Amino acid sequence: MSQENIDLLKEGLESYDIDVNETMLDRFEKYREILVEFNKHMNLTGITEQREVYIKHFLDSVAIFKYGYIMDGLSIIDVGTGAGFPGLPFKIANPTIELTLLDSLNKRINFLKEVGESIGFEDINYIHGRAEDFGNNKDFREQYDIATARAVANLPVLLEFCVPFVKKGGFFICLKGPNADNELEKSRKAMEILGVKLAEDIEVELPDEELKHRILVFKKISSTPNKYPRKAGKPAKNPL
Repeated sequence: MSQENIDLLKEGLESYDIDVNETMLDRFEKYREILVEFNKHMNLTGITEQREVYIKHFLDSVAIFKYGYIMDGLSIIDVGTGAGFPGLPFKIANPTIELTLLDSLNKRINFLKEVGESIGFEDINYIHGRAEDFGNNKDFREQYDIATARAVANLPVLLEFCVPFVKKGGFFICLKGPNADNELEKSRKAMEILGVKLAEDIEVELPDEELKHRILVFKKISSTPNKYPRKAGKPAKNPL
């Protein structure tokens, strides 16, 4: 384990106004170790080298902390969480948040449980299922302060997956690559239908990375009509 990489992670976290301690750094490293181990048997990530995981998965996930949206005690759902990004790094960076991880593949949920338990979190809610189904479930619909997602689908589809989970006045925080402008342009109709407006468009620079990542923050201004999200498969096949 390289001290240089740990220092890089620590400095990166501190630059996002995160109060870093040894427990936090240990949790991130333990997460990475379990990710690499599970990745031998299932396809979780193409990135396994310590420095790259720290930059491209961990620091990329928590860059939003610098902008004041992730506050103590908020309820957050990570939709289509995959290997746990950005939800688990959010929780490691601020253990007070109430985190729900939703994914359609049970193998990934089992991996996430292994990580959560190994790093000492007993209060994460793990959900195996599809966003289209749970977005219509009254126990989940409009129950969260924040929904988040990273690289799950094109933006119009992602909006339909995620916005139904958000309370009025809450936020959908979407982590995107550098080509977000095109997707934003195609999302105007979806934003209007689903009841959100773009609150902030943030450009993120990461160490060693030439491409700038983008974080799109949408504010929920009105309730999402009951017919959204549409049935499983519909949003992707026929985006709003």
